[in-house]
Amino acid sequence: MAPAPDARVKITEAYARMVARDAYFWAWPMVNIYNRRLAFARCPEPMLANGVLPTAPLNRLSMLHDYIAPEQRFVACPNQDVVYGGSIAAMDLSPVVVQVPDFGDRFWVYQVVDLRTDSFAQIGKMHGTTPGFYLLVGPQWQGEVPRGITQVFRSSTNTAFVVPRVFQDDTPQDRKAIQSAIAGIDLYPLAEYDGEMKLRDWAKLPKSPPAAAGSEAGESRWVFPEKFLQQLPEVMADAPPLPGEEARYAQILAVIEAALHDPVLEAAMVDEATKCEEELVKPLLQFRNWGIPMGNHWSSLDNTAAFGTDYFSRTAAARSNILVNAPRETKYIYQDLDAQGRRLNGAHRYTVTFAKGQTPPASGFWSLTLYDADHFFVPNELHRFSLGTKNKDLKTDGDGALTICVQAEAPPQAQRSNWLPAPKGDFSLYLRAYWPQTSVVDGSWVPPPVDRRD
Repeated sequence: MAPAPDARVKITEAYARMVARDAYFWAWPMVNIYNRRLAFARCPEPMLANGVLPTAPLNRLSMLHDYIAPEQRFVACPNQDVVYGGSIAAMDLSPVVVQVPDFGDRFWVYQVVDLRTDSFAQIGKMHGTTPGFYLLVGPQWQGEVPRGITQVFRSSTNTAFVVPRVFQDDTPQDRKAIQSAIAGIDLYPLAEYDGEMKLRDWAKLPKSPPAAAGSEAGESRWVFPEKFLQQLPEVMADAPPLPGEEARYAQILAVIEAALHDPVLEAAMVDEATKCEEELVKPLLQFRNWGIPMGNHWSSLDNTAAFGTDYFSRTAAARSNILVNAPRETKYIYQDLDAQGRRLNGAHRYTVTFAKGQTPPASGFWSLTLYDADHFFVPNELHRFSLGTKNKDLKTDGDGALTICVQAEAPPQAQRSNWLPAPKGDFSLYLRAYWPQTSVVDGSWVPPPVDRRD
């Protein structure tokens, strides 16, 4: 039996289009991360791109020192509950050392995902991680592990995304207190490891123009149909087939090889990739189009950062809110609709009421964030984009319930602390439970409905 399709065989345009459509949808998250790696590779030093985005050369890390600014467009659905960091590890160049300082009682987690956006390292408070040094290595690395490395995590791909998240209260006091906690967060090539914790004042990072081009209202574009055929073989070389994917890889590579020698087939495949972007990928920005229904029109996923061969969920998450944590680390719950199934829109007033003792069950923290139709923050007079554990002035009702007002116009003064400002147009709501408790993980806890009040 032939080990793979024969690339010399003449194929039809319709067949090439079929393969292109399937391959484009399947590979969309991997090509997305691949192009982010190319952008980071152009960065000369750790910095804040355009003053807002933590960006660093490959195998380096950059940290914010406060909440992420609403202007950033690098990643959709950011939160303003944590101080973020960002790094792309290129383990084909070198293994990398990840520093974990002592965070004390403060909640923290490092997201570490491969080219597929699947998690391969468990580093965080919920994992019982101790302060120290951790090593990320690629699939083929066989070197010696230096003394003092607490644990080694091996990736199935040579490209990884590392995103530290450290919880911060929305107070001036905690903004000051967190600086000493985040000073020990870092990542660097193994050759620079000396067993000594390196410290940095992340507030002193230089600022630069954006590392990636793009001026669209939504997320910066990272997947380009016109570059798809040229980029995909390199992407697939970095991400070897999972068990059972060998035939898929052979088919895709054979068709790409044929297309690169036939301008008609190549044009047809690029055209089909463009159609796939518009017809299949673009609708996945809307949460109401995918996910596991949880009740009250909320939806979620149970396999975030552990997608494996669940290609639909992986691409849906990548298009709408890429770089999600693993289920044990964070439970994400999404909403586009009110209790009657109508699209959320700032022309109306809404309330979300958590009964006494029924806020999202989390051992870390919880938050309710509002995003515009493109899944970014909406500028407002309070500079407020979420409410939850970080807010110390939330007021409960007489029965102990917590009611959050979601509307464009300011509510009466007595309700201002519980006001989540909305835009004039469509918007989405997004619940996070960091270090989720069992009831939210197994679905026995269901978020309350979003009730329209006019």
